[in-house]
Amino acid sequence: MSKVDIAVLGYGTVGSGVVEVLNTNREKINRRAGKDIHVKYVLDLREFPGDPIQEKLVHDFDIIVNDPDVKVVVEVLGGVEPAYTFVKKALLAGKSVATSNKELVAKHGPELLKIAKEQKQNFFYEASVGGGIPIIRPMFSCLTAEDIDEVSGILNGTTNYILSKMTFERLDFDTVLKEAQEKGYAERNPEADVEGYDACRKIAILSSMVCEKQVEFESIYTEGITKITSEDILYAKKLNRAIKLLARSKMVNGVTYAMVAPFLVAEDHPLYSVNGVFNAIFVHGNMLGDAMFYGRGAGKLPTASAVVADVIDAVKHLGINIQIRWSGEKMEMGDINDSVCAFFVRIPTASLSKAEKVFGKIRTVDAGVKGEIGFVTEPVKESEFARLAAELPMIQRIRLN
Repeated sequence: MSKVDIAVLGYGTVGSGVVEVLNTNREKINRRAGKDIHVKYVLDLREFPGDPIQEKLVHDFDIIVNDPDVKVVVEVLGGVEPAYTFVKKALLAGKSVATSNKELVAKHGPELLKIAKEQKQNFFYEASVGGGIPIIRPMFSCLTAEDIDEVSGILNGTTNYILSKMTFERLDFDTVLKEAQEKGYAERNPEADVEGYDACRKIAILSSMVCEKQVEFESIYTEGITKITSEDILYAKKLNRAIKLLARSKMVNGVTYAMVAPFLVAEDHPLYSVNGVFNAIFVHGNMLGDAMFYGRGAGKLPTASAVVADVIDAVKHLGINIQIRWSGEKMEMGDINDSVCAFFVRIPTASLSKAEKVFGKIRTVDAGVKGEIGFVTEPVKESEFARLAAELPMIQRIRLN
């Protein structure tokens, strides 16, 4: 069996996981790739004394890019730079790339795919959205016959863990966040997760895959979970619903709307039962109907496994580009103010009669919270809801899925 050399950029959580997966499942991986996959270099600024990887360690990317024996580069550095510069150089040097970097893919995916095509190489990014959940490859292979009109999902394990703990253990947000940080489920600075930015980049990638155009993550309305309270959980239970941070892209009458926000998910929806650090991606196609992809959306080995799967694919197709349709043309998204959904609202009990006058037909919800009442509106445009809600002393509002 002939050998093929690869390089790994970054020896952090995912990078070390890639090496571990390659070593642990070496025999099966090589048999499926048809070649002996050999890690020749690992790029990192740090030293790793005592780790066998030390003998493969380099600090200069040019060593990798200038080595003609390296056929595939694994990028798991995270962030846009220097990842973008390194990946672009690798592709231009005739090397395929596998990455788990959602920031890189969301911002530069079309350009890097174009370069890969021109160089007859591949730019793969399965692990950038669902970690260990297969979704990118199914989107451009298994589901290519579908006209997909909705992709929505729980795309962030940290926020799903927090909301699940708040639901089942009746804990407040700050308490659960601290616990999540202690367990390693949340970063020391959890802003990207809890404010929804991580999920936003992931739904931008999935939306781009569906539209085959560039959906810019900056244009997606994004709302996190920091304002969700234990009182909200009580109302959710009363409604037989669960609060989930959903990233959603949906086509309505030919217009695509995308957003990231907390939603009250009905108990008969497949996403209702997705708890803890698990993620799930719900897809609706005009022929297929509903499908859901479920699993661990993050973590060292699940994510590394998805990266290695891309490496295998890249090795099997050296010099042969696998077409992924995603142009750099900007996708014109619908104005979120024009999208329609029902809302759950909390107000002081004394304001109920005014709410009935303002919103007309509503369904009240009493969760036993002193001094307040909740109600559910009829489906209404976002802009119209904002106009009407401005007339009330609103405590909270959450959309219904």
